[in-house]
Amino acid sequence: MPSPETLAKLPVTVITGFLGSGKTTLIRHLMQNPGGKRLAIIVNEFGDVGVDGDILKSCAIPGCADIPAENILELANGCICCTVADDFIPTIEALMALDPRPEHILIETSGLALPKPLLKAFDWPDIRSRITVDGVIALADAEAVAAGRFACDVAAVDAQREADDALDHETPLSEVFEDQIACADIILLTKPDLAGAAGLAKAKAMIAAHAPRPLPVIEVGEGVIDPRIILGLEAAAENDLEARPSHHDTAHDHDHDDFESVVIDLPEQSDPADLVARVERLANEMNILRVKGYAAVAGKPMRLLVQAVGARVRHQYDRPWGPDEARQGRLVVIAEHDDINEAAIRAVLTR
Repeated sequence: MPSPETLAKLPVTVITGFLGSGKTTLIRHLMQNPGGKRLAIIVNEFGDVGVDGDILKSCAIPGCADIPAENILELANGCICCTVADDFIPTIEALMALDPRPEHILIETSGLALPKPLLKAFDWPDIRSRITVDGVIALADAEAVAAGRFACDVAAVDAQREADDALDHETPLSEVFEDQIACADIILLTKPDLAGAAGLAKAKAMIAAHAPRPLPVIEVGEGVIDPRIILGLEAAAENDLEARPSHHDTAHDHDHDDFESVVIDLPEQSDPADLVARVERLANEMNILRVKGYAAVAGKPMRLLVQAVGARVRHQYDRPWGPDEARQGRLVVIAEHDDINEAAIRAVLTR
């Protein structure tokens, strides 16, 4: 007879958020502090090569080693909701077949993902009786939200549109942001130190303006949060779709054609500061949205992790290079479709 654990629906937490909002940092913290739960992780990346999955699998902080490599799976080259039958369901089934079975699955969505179509994927007959969406956690960069990059005065925009049908103040980026907020059960406002008190207040007001219902908003630095706050919500979000409106509710499907990524292999670097300056140049001169990956630095036994949102670049040594591992750097560069010039990007990063 199946055990109660086998019969119970397996809870899944969807972690969404805009580019560079801190999703991987949060998951690394949960890996180190799982709250007594046996975790499994699915990383859904945008681009040809998965970097976040590699970062999590090689996590060097204490506690990460407690999660076996087979509990961390990657889905690259497209969004989960577009490849349900081919990728998502087999991945879920592979995790559920593990012995011991995971007690909770975390899904890190692409920063470009619309979360609601993913929730609809949980209604597929093969899995709907076996898994449930415990909650949707949306991360928002406090400084970026406070600067008004993804939010607008909805009433004013509607008035302008009524006056002139040619006006369109909605961009793909703002729609992604608003859809993530509307779909969430909890908002984590990240990088509060960069926003300051006034920025935090403004960010919270903007989120409240776009949220379809009152939502808890929690300030989180470096991904540090008690797992009891975000795991075990029992939201059953797949059964609550009407309360999670989307800009794309009337669309039959969606795509990510507004965005494009390129992968750049890097030779060994002599100076990390010079690499950072080149990444900053991409944002300032080519409107690059996001750069993430790693590099090898001459004379350094540790791998250099690089994460950039616009011109704000963070870098740190995260783990030693393996004895049989090629000291080869790799960066994923993401921008809106019209801003991608692979030759120009490659020229800046590999000069």
